[in-house]
Amino acid sequence: MLMHQVKTVREVVESGTPVLGICLGMQLLSLAFDADTYKLRYGHRGPNKGVVDVVTGRSYITTQNHGYAVNEATLRGTGLTLWFRNVDDETVEGVRHVKLPAIGVQFHPEGGPGPRDTSWIFELFKKMVSKCGDS
Repeated sequence: MLMHQVKTVREVVESGTPVLGICLGMQLLSLAFDADTYKLRYGHRGPNKGVVDVVTGRSYITTQNHGYAVNEATLRGTGLTLWFRNVDDETVEGVRHVKLPAIGVQFHPEGGPGPRDTSWIFELFKKMVSKCGDS
């Protein structure tokens, strides 16, 4: 249903403009690079959902409200890599593009009231924007 938005996301990312996708934004980012999504049986809803950064091994408590997930197997060959994984069902909770300035998280780092464990993601994105502005 959001194919126009998917196309736009791909164009923006490929232009070199930094992108941070949150929740549906991560799904659109993943779809823009030819990954697939699927409907979760129950969805992830609530302010105390654990995720693990697969790069650092650190765990975070997040706020979530989504009913779809990115199919991890379809990330191969897309340029996107797994960044965060859900601790309960091991679904994809975050992706990063290997070359372009694009990151996405399925959870809500801006969520409130709720945990602020992942507010650092905004600082990371700010650095991405600054770095691209220096080019």
